Amino acid sequence: MKKMPTITRRGFLATSAGVASLLAAPSLLSAQSAPVTMKVGTPTLNDVQHEWMKIFQRILESDSGGQIKVEIYPASQLGSIPRMIEGTQFGSIQAFVGPPEFLAGVDSRFEVLGAPGLFKDMAHANRAIQDSGFNKAFLALGANKGLKGIGLFVSGPTIFNTRTKIEKLADFEGKKIRVLASPIQTDQLKAVRATAVPMPLGEVLPALQQGTIDGVMSVLSVLTALRFYDAAKYVVETDQAMVTVAAVVSKQWYDKLSPALQAKVDDAGRKTSIEVFPWAVDFTTKQRAAWKASGGEITELSKADHDEFVKRVRPIGAEVTAKKPAERELFELLLKTAEATAS
Repeated sequence: MKKMPTITRRGFLATSAGVASLLAAPSLLSAQSAPVTMKVGTPTLNDVQHEWMKIFQRILESDSGGQIKVEIYPASQLGSIPRMIEGTQFGSIQAFVGPPEFLAGVDSRFEVLGAPGLFKDMAHANRAIQDSGFNKAFLALGANKGLKGIGLFVSGPTIFNTRTKIEKLADFEGKKIRVLASPIQTDQLKAVRATAVPMPLGEVLPALQQGTIDGVMSVLSVLTALRFYDAAKYVVETDQAMVTVAAVVSKQWYDKLSPALQAKVDDAGRKTSIEVFPWAVDFTTKQRAAWKASGGEITELSKADHDEFVKRVRPIGAEVTAKKPAERELFELLLKTAEATAS
């Protein structure tokens, strides 16, 4: 009979180690190929911000080949706006989507896009903010405070939603109107002799219901989705400014990605911001109809009152930003870009 080879103790240990390595390999490979999770939060629901997140999820998961798994959390599921911004800065969540004025506490230059009297309509605003020079400069804001801009897009024209009807410019006088906590917004209310009341979004509807405030300056699509018409059915379309939205990611999280994945995140943000615009325009039209169908009323100022409104508020952007050189520089770039993209 043929003698079987003898396995020494050293050989046995080597063989056992090899088998163990082979058995462990699948789990190691699985760990290495596990997708990177990206949690994205916004304060609203069923609006342009929410739609941006859904498009971004589709594009990034596809373009990254599943290497990044995007989880979307609308309606402040990840916390209040300040908590989401802080979470993004420190990496506990990976992205925040909301009006840039909310980020003014991080860098005051974020508020310049709310300057009144710059844009004729949504299309004009979209051309301006997607201009490569301005877009690049704006998305660079916050880099030294833990944020990396990846997207900028238009939500809709500014409107006022009030408990009592506003039919003329004088009707603004004495009213308490909720705004974002930025001088560019608060100064607009001063210009029409109203009182600006900065307040978190989650507190606005109860405040309207209780009569603590008389109205809110916002965008119609957000208010329709949140059924504000039940508390304050009157809307006056002033169109003196445009509500925009910024998408920022955690720089701490972003810097840990490979260069290839970083490029995918940047590209997905840009693609999404372009793709969402036609949806936003159509959605704005639908929300006007939905507001009226739900018992709300929509009015406009007379041409004379509208022109006077814009005349009063147009200087605000230059006046507010004149106080800080960095703000002034960005505002002047925005003004130049708005003029160049007017037609």
